[in-house]
Amino acid sequence: MTAMINTSAIHKLLLSLLMTACLWLVLPVADVYAVTLKQAVSQVERQYDGKVVSARTVNRNGQRVHIIRVVTRDGVVKTVHIPE
Repeated sequence: MTAMINTSAIHKLLLSLLMTACLWLVLPVADVYAVTLKQAVSQVERQYDGKVVSARTVNRNGQRVHIIRVVTRDGVVKTVHIPE
């Protein structure tokens, strides 16, 4: 006996896989690895062993950037830019 192959179901599956692959191609890679503002603040506090006094996200030349101001233990104020 030969097994019946449902070609319609195979075509639908292949089309679905192709559409999924196309979506992955158009998604910006940066969005997959994006750093949230909260994550950036934590990172800066650890890196500079300080206290963040302000944090915001801005658009610069079409790229989102977190701008974080931190006061170190020595009282030095630093401004750190982290790409989103």
